[in-house]
Amino acid sequence: MTRARLAHRAGWLALTAAALFALLAVWVVRTPDHPLPADVALHRWSVEHRPAVPTALARIVTYTGTGFVPYVLLVLAGLYAGRTARQRALTAAALVLCLGAGQSLRYATMMLIARPRPAVADWATQASGWSFPSGHASTGAMTAGLLIAALFLRGPRVPRTAAAVIAVWGVAIGLTRVYLGVHWFTDVIGGWLFATAWLSLLAFAYLSRTGDRPSAPRDPSPS
Repeated sequence: MTRARLAHRAGWLALTAAALFALLAVWVVRTPDHPLPADVALHRWSVEHRPAVPTALARIVTYTGTGFVPYVLLVLAGLYAGRTARQRALTAAALVLCLGAGQSLRYATMMLIARPRPAVADWATQASGWSFPSGHASTGAMTAGLLIAALFLRGPRVPRTAAAVIAVWGVAIGLTRVYLGVHWFTDVIGGWLFATAWLSLLAFAYLSRTGDRPSAPRDPSPS
């Protein structure tokens, strides 16, 4: 498949994810104190099923989705993806910049929507800020996507096992936020949709910039 077609698909995916996120955000804004039945059911189940070991593991996984950990992982991925010192530095910087810009946009969106979190009494870990979209879910998904992108930048043969593990890790971060009681499930869905839209937009921009460029026509005049 050509880069132009990949860019086209990435653009449509970005629009689709952004539209779905917008629809969910409108619903959240219109009914901030009325979570969906699935939100309530999953929250109640999580509160009622918290043995010590699974809760401790969930806290460990959720910790990797915030703070310095995603940025360290992206720097390491950039160093892996590049083949020269200059490529490594530029790739690491680009990955970090992509995540930082996405986080800034997500934070602005969260402040604008200002959805309250579930009751503090149900929390099994610390949390701060508003609820929608989930910062951990969006950051985990964006980091996972950028890490997998780094594998593709390294070469056409992407380790499937590594890509699968990274994807599962990105999803698990979001799910731990529901299990630990600090987010509604729709917050996590919103975070995943936001990350999908952002990553697809980045992919569209990158593939369009590096797409198939026609060679310059030769001058037919005789020399």
